[in-house]
Amino acid sequence: MDPFRYQQFCPLARAAEILGHRWVILILRELFVGPQRFSDLRRRLPGLSSSVLTDRLVGLEQHGVVGRRELAPPAAATVYELTDDGRALEPALLALTRWGTRHLTSPAPGDHVEPDWLGMAINAFARTGPSPARRFELRPYEGDREAVMRICGGPDGTQWIRDDLAVEVSVRAPVPIIIQMMRGVGSLETLLAAADVQVEGDVERLSDLPGLFEADF
Repeated sequence: MDPFRYQQFCPLARAAEILGHRWVILILRELFVGPQRFSDLRRRLPGLSSSVLTDRLVGLEQHGVVGRRELAPPAAATVYELTDDGRALEPALLALTRWGTRHLTSPAPGDHVEPDWLGMAINAFARTGPSPARRFELRPYEGDREAVMRICGGPDGTQWIRDDLAVEVSVRAPVPIIIQMMRGVGSLETLLAAADVQVEGDVERLSDLPGLFEADF
């Protein structure tokens, strides 16, 4: 008998059998950022041993959630990426992101942060109805790692633009400060006065940034 089976003829039980193991959801989060090498996953998931990572990836491959691809030279590396079945999990992961945000406070000492994780929050909380017609570039950073995300609002809601976008204001700041700006938490003037925040463009436009996201962010 498979020890990981619940022995229940139920789709939710089947999903839990595939996705419920420790680290699996976080591995999927990393692959939603983009294809990753084994070493990338190890770096981005401190505390996850090589043996456990291998075990989880093998399981996800066996279930058709994750696949491997060989990169052409000069990269010449194997990367893991989501299959179509894996990408179908996005609505569920976004729903979990929205729920988890209710319980997210300030980072605890020693917490690992990747700037591009903010992309999951942007997708989860982007306003689907009309939002302020503003164009922003967000550059969250942590240590020497930085992400660049361009978003715009308008009558069709908030969009994450992957290509170049002429923005009205660009802000570079640590991840927690960017999140506070997006949520409209605290005084914008105080946040902008921090020594590790850099702004280019029309600073006054930043007051409209929270309007690009749902009220429960």
